[in-house]
Amino acid sequence: MRRPEQWQQKRQQKQRRRRPRLPLRRSLLGRLLIVSVSVASCAVAATAWLAVQTTSGAIRQEQGRDLSSDAKIYDSLLGYAATHPSWENVEDTVRELARKSQRRIVLTTEDRRPLFDSAGESSAGAPSAAPLPAQASAVVDPLSVDTVLVPEDMTAAGADRVDPRAVGPFLLPAKERTELRRITAERVACLSSVGIAADMVDSPSGRPRVDFVRDETEPSPELKCLAGESDPTPTEEEALQELDELADACLKRQGHKGTTLNLDLSWDRRSVQLDPSATKALAAKMAADRQQAEKRQTKQKRTEEKPVTAADRGYDRAIASCVGSARREQLTDYVAAPALLFIDGTGAVSVPGFDLSPANTARIVGVTALVLALTVGVSVFAGARLVRPLLALTGAAQRMRDGLDSAPVPVGPDNEIGRLAAAFNDMAVHRARLEEQRKVMVSDVAHELRTPLSNIRGWLEAAQDGLADPDPAFVSSLLEEAVQLQHIIDDLQDLGAADAGALRLHPEPVYADDLLGQVAAAYQGPAETAGVTLTVAATTPGRPGPSLYADPVRLRQAVSNLVSNAVRHTPSGGRVTLRSYMTGPGEGDGVGDEVVLEVSDTGAGIPVDDIPHVFDRFWRAEKSRNRSTGGSGLGLAIVLKLAEAQGGTASVVSTEGQGSVFALRLPVAPGEASDNTASVAGAARPDD
Repeated sequence: MRRPEQWQQKRQQKQRRRRPRLPLRRSLLGRLLIVSVSVASCAVAATAWLAVQTTSGAIRQEQGRDLSSDAKIYDSLLGYAATHPSWENVEDTVRELARKSQRRIVLTTEDRRPLFDSAGESSAGAPSAAPLPAQASAVVDPLSVDTVLVPEDMTAAGADRVDPRAVGPFLLPAKERTELRRITAERVACLSSVGIAADMVDSPSGRPRVDFVRDETEPSPELKCLAGESDPTPTEEEALQELDELADACLKRQGHKGTTLNLDLSWDRRSVQLDPSATKALAAKMAADRQQAEKRQTKQKRTEEKPVTAADRGYDRAIASCVGSARREQLTDYVAAPALLFIDGTGAVSVPGFDLSPANTARIVGVTALVLALTVGVSVFAGARLVRPLLALTGAAQRMRDGLDSAPVPVGPDNEIGRLAAAFNDMAVHRARLEEQRKVMVSDVAHELRTPLSNIRGWLEAAQDGLADPDPAFVSSLLEEAVQLQHIIDDLQDLGAADAGALRLHPEPVYADDLLGQVAAAYQGPAETAGVTLTVAATTPGRPGPSLYADPVRLRQAVSNLVSNAVRHTPSGGRVTLRSYMTGPGEGDGVGDEVVLEVSDTGAGIPVDDIPHVFDRFWRAEKSRNRSTGGSGLGLAIVLKLAEAQGGTASVVSTEGQGSVFALRLPVAPGEASDNTASVAGAARPDD
């Protein structure tokens, strides 16, 4: 019946040994690798994102400052070119702009011949102080303004991209300007008289205009004060006539009829050629309409117009194109030639920025891959070193579970894993020792029970066969063996109850000297029979003996076991002494926190190698377990358990050939310290 069970157990052990290895994703190494790669990836991504955000913000901030400074420089030079026919005297302007912006400013012709360099203070024709960048910052051309570099708060160009400061022949002389300012001042005064706030503002050509403080005003007072719009001055008429001729020539080349332009370069869509008086009346009416439209921010005309047809739109586009080209042709002699503008740090050469070109992208990807590869390599190396001792511990634990002998696990450096391996080795040694003790204990229990049972059986079989008479001596022998058997069983029961924490105790105050006297009286007969002197050491005169709080029955049992062993192992003529005293703080004055019950003998002593095992169960120095030289080996184990159950300890000090001293250390009874202090002062303990 036992073979199928053993075969099944062996089969289960083989299956456990053949258990497959954990997949990488579930193993500690795999998880460590995943965590490391994830952390590295997040770190790379976060670092890259932070670097990009920081760099982009710094670049945007720097670019914003540079663009603002560049726009101011560009607008200033554009104004100079719009009001001067050449760049001959631009040095002072460029030098002042470079001083304010702390930048290097270079002007060259379109074929890169230098006009002026603020870093080298070079004049036209002189070489630059440093090489110029490959690309110019802007082209300064008042007839083709770069609208990106002209902010809204600066002078904005019109639809034809001509700088409004480039007026050319429309620039009014002082006499005409003075007359127009007088007329405009009267209109501003008229508007002020009717409660409309307005200012007089000069245009680039010198013609003043009325600028309203509020966008919305009353139409009637406004029309009354602005009625009779001033006619173009002779200078403006001459320039406007020249512009009309240039525009008409352009329109004729495109197969369109000519048109008449107004002072603001607008034209009437309904008529093409009008007589001079009608032209003046129409110009005055359109000027008034235009001023009103500016104040109300609308582009509707007060005069009702016919619906615009597709032909009208094509004709308007042709007129606008021709007016723009005519205007540029008219202004060519009045503005400076186009020039290349280079703006850079003082005395510095432009450095190309970092862009995400394929080469740079590949470099970033390569660095990221290298970081991840190093992370994976380091993680695998560290993980292998971490997992190797754990695998060794797992294998040793599995061999221990299967009942096989396990070799000690190698202990590495003094870290968590090394300490775990050391603790596991200690546990394995302790387990092996316990297993060995268990086997020895089973053998000893069988031997201790077999001896009295064999004696009882032998005597009973002899009586049954008529070989022995059941006389009183026969019955006394059987009773002695039964008592011995009962004693062993009671000891085992006490140990089992102590191990399970089920040992019943009834603690009460106990006077140590009284308890020692009772035990000495009980063993006085066996001691005299063995020729051993059994005494209780006297306490200090005038000072009472210590008291403790314990179960008197169990405590007497423990002390009796010690006295029984001492009498048994002390030769004739020897001495066994019982003594009690207090230990701990103040013990010299009879005050302490522990009571020591000491049993000393002058016997053969215990070998040094055997001292650690004297409290083990069924342990005996004499391995033959002869009844004449010792008991069952449970007495001292019971002593230790009884002491521990009452909050104390048991210990032994022995010198081979001189004797042994067994001591029970138990806590003092509550209030004993104060009682002893009072007793030292003169109080005596009452007799029981």
